[in-house]
Amino acid sequence: MNMHKEEAGMETIRITNAKIVTPDEILVGYDLIIQDDTITDIVKSDVFKMGNARIGETPGSPDSSESHSSLLDADGGFLMPGFIDIHSDYIEHMAAPRPTSMMDLRLSLHEIERELITHGITTMFHSLSFYKSLMFDVKPIRDPENFARLVELVSESHHEKHLIRHRIHARYEIDNLDRIEELKTFIQSKKIHMVSFMDHTPGQGQFKDVELFVKTLRGYRNLDDQEIENIVASSQQSPKLTLEVIREIAELARIHQLPLASHDDDTVDKLELVRSYGSTISEFPITLDTALHAKKLGMETVAGAPNILLGGSHSGNLSAADAVKADAVTILCSDYYPAALIHAIFQLHEEFGMPLHEMVNLVTRNPARAVNMEDQIGTVEIGKKADLLIVERLDDHFPAVTTAIVNGLPVYRTHYRR
Repeated sequence: MNMHKEEAGMETIRITNAKIVTPDEILVGYDLIIQDDTITDIVKSDVFKMGNARIGETPGSPDSSESHSSLLDADGGFLMPGFIDIHSDYIEHMAAPRPTSMMDLRLSLHEIERELITHGITTMFHSLSFYKSLMFDVKPIRDPENFARLVELVSESHHEKHLIRHRIHARYEIDNLDRIEELKTFIQSKKIHMVSFMDHTPGQGQFKDVELFVKTLRGYRNLDDQEIENIVASSQQSPKLTLEVIREIAELARIHQLPLASHDDDTVDKLELVRSYGSTISEFPITLDTALHAKKLGMETVAGAPNILLGGSHSGNLSAADAVKADAVTILCSDYYPAALIHAIFQLHEEFGMPLHEMVNLVTRNPARAVNMEDQIGTVEIGKKADLLIVERLDDHFPAVTTAIVNGLPVYRTHYRR
């Protein structure tokens, strides 16, 4: 490990008694040093002692070179990077918990980050949908004015008091021909940070099995057979964005350095097509073969962490656990259940024997790489921003985030009692 002198006058946190999860291994017997917002060193634990001080306390004499230092005892927990969630529509549920209930959006953003940090998510790409029609359920957050308002609030959050890093992932359904210019404007404004194209037409993609589409529809709405038949026919016959328009939007995203994703890839031919116009991320590939081919094309592949907790896809598609074991998935996202990330990585480690540091990479290093943030966050390495978690095991069972640090600042601590 490189040694760096701790500079007097800088705010310093030393984390000790932790199992440090790096991209390649788990270190025991080392301490991690944070100065201001940056990881500056990882040193042998016996190199320097700070007595019995705890976070917020200052050891040593007032004129000591360590007078701006604090010690954080990890109590034997895992010290790992903060989670980076690049696909989650949870904000839609927080903002509109019922079809007729629309909460204040500023309140929704404030409350969701307080929840997300407890699950270890320090960077969230809120996935907002540009849908033409609401086939399954009504979500007022998807109305254009509410969409625009939330984008503005996320942009403002960067300069206000906040806990986590908020980003916007714009999900565009390709049968929506009415909001193309709106999407372009958002891209040019630099207020969205990722774009994906979706196609939920029954008969392909997620709903390759039309009966699965029908079953899903019945779960949301009380419809008779004729109404369902009409919805299926209407969706299948609805005009879609031309390839020319998709390429135009993709090029605009490239110019503004936004990662581009495809959604529910179900064939090799579709993968070749989306790769040709610049997609670098394949979200929720439908089969193991498509996931492996996406990787072969150099794409990041995304699976949902809830899929692992449920023992398979709720749509009957690719098993995320099988895909991880086959090295076909590079990223896990929370999709609709933020708590799933921390439990999925530990479940993969314990039930299937996957190395824990590699599972942590699925929710830290790899998503950071996918969204062009790997130079700042995503790994426990000298020179990276100090976005860190301490994760403890509750009686050797559930993992729990007990401390979260974002940009060098401790923003969350909790203590379990007996």
